[in-house]
Amino acid sequence: MKSAPRLGVPTLEDRASGVLLHLTSLPGPHGNGDLGKEAHAFASFLSRAGQRWWQMLPVGPAGYGDSPYSAMSAFAGNPLLVDISALGVPVDSPKEARFDANAVDYQAAAAFREKHLRRAFQAEASMPARERSGFRAYVEREASWLDDYALFAALKRAHDGVEWTKWAPDLRDRRPAALARARKDHAAEIELVKFVQWKFDEQWSAFRAVCKERGIGLVGDLPIFVAHDSADVWQHPEVWKLDDEGASTCVAGVPPDYFSKTGQRWGNPLYRWAHLKKDGYRWWVDRVRSALTRFDAVRLDHFIGFARYWEVPAHEKTAMNGRWMKGPGRDLFDTIQRELGRGQLPFIAEDLGAVTPKVTQLRRALGLPGMRIIQFAFGDDQQAPGFLPHNHTHRSAVYTGTHDNDTIAGWFHDPGNGKGSTRSAQQTATERRNALAYLGRTSADLERGLEIHWEMIRLAMASVAHTAIVPMQDLLGLGSEARMNTPGLAGGNWRWRVTADALTPALERRLLEVTRTYGREKQENNR
Repeated sequence: MKSAPRLGVPTLEDRASGVLLHLTSLPGPHGNGDLGKEAHAFASFLSRAGQRWWQMLPVGPAGYGDSPYSAMSAFAGNPLLVDISALGVPVDSPKEARFDANAVDYQAAAAFREKHLRRAFQAEASMPARERSGFRAYVEREASWLDDYALFAALKRAHDGVEWTKWAPDLRDRRPAALARARKDHAAEIELVKFVQWKFDEQWSAFRAVCKERGIGLVGDLPIFVAHDSADVWQHPEVWKLDDEGASTCVAGVPPDYFSKTGQRWGNPLYRWAHLKKDGYRWWVDRVRSALTRFDAVRLDHFIGFARYWEVPAHEKTAMNGRWMKGPGRDLFDTIQRELGRGQLPFIAEDLGAVTPKVTQLRRALGLPGMRIIQFAFGDDQQAPGFLPHNHTHRSAVYTGTHDNDTIAGWFHDPGNGKGSTRSAQQTATERRNALAYLGRTSADLERGLEIHWEMIRLAMASVAHTAIVPMQDLLGLGSEARMNTPGLAGGNWRWRVTADALTPALERRLLEVTRTYGREKQENNR
């Protein structure tokens, strides 16, 4: 099938659909998906299938547990996403590494890529200065965050990955003489880090141009909180609630609820919002500006926290003894909008969880679409009625599911009380029964081969919501084995990969058909 003509990328005001697939989940020979030809090919697949959005998870350098939501920088790109085959140096055969086509082995993939990134850096460093002007221009342009991130990454390596609060006090506290000495002692490693970021930036620009040419808009993900062991917190300790030794005095989480009797203690440092306000929210303005240079729209993770957030004393082992604190509210967003000189900010508000009237009021005042999750529509969650398609609004984004919950097939066929299940057998049966009734289907239809994932995809596509997003796992009808993340599970997350043979012409045609049926494909004579 040929790519359909496109007239620019969509906006969140357009009736459009897309796919959720993180870059590491792409196929490819080097251990994980990256910004290479497979990413370009997937953009073409989306275009031919009538899709207009490609949503992904955060693209920063993953930290603890390989989580993209625990990045070592809110500004840097993940070195794992750099296409080493485009660096102009010989690439070793990956056969000896025995990479799994179905899952990412982060340690092996990182070691393999680092070897080639260092090889490319050495080749580039030997070039005449005039041939390195692009690199120097990039380093100068991004100096506000890149200088300290590169130093942070070099020091992390020199300290065998130990968190920055356990470094020598003069480095921990960023004393000028110690930083100057460190920049000299680790000059080569710092240059390598900057080189890798330059290559990420170059490849991202090329990737985004390909997506734009095919009419594909990119949706990024901006977590409200950052990792404590990150260059951001080390560089700007005044922004967060820390003690004199850099440790958090209180951390983020959510209170006890139906799913957890002790709540969830996330452990992220919390912002000193009063200080940020006095500073014109400078760090946040810069962060959003950076995100919008890479993405056409951004999902704001844990939007609730901008209205109110759960503050847990750092010494507490659970989130039970926390308290609600007031977030920055509209003032933050008005400042960002004014500083960036933009009209409507292209944000999707992840307003899931303990949504209060004030959260809803804030989202509506900002004109942001909220999220509607089909998978959550058939149980007894307080938000369930609003997730049913007949209750959707135009200004919303509908998803069959997210990266944090089970696949549609896994959820529907989950017997309850099984390994990893958060529902009882009775809850599972009730949700299955409610879903079939809503679809006008019966158990007999299941026996005759009803594909529950396509039924749910059809519900999302038929919704009046402007934006509809389907995780790749749901398009393929995969079960729980393909789940991207299980919150609370310490290891084994973020590993799933799609195989190249899964992106078939038949899948492409079927996705295009349902997209056209519900008016989400962009035509030449539209807008």
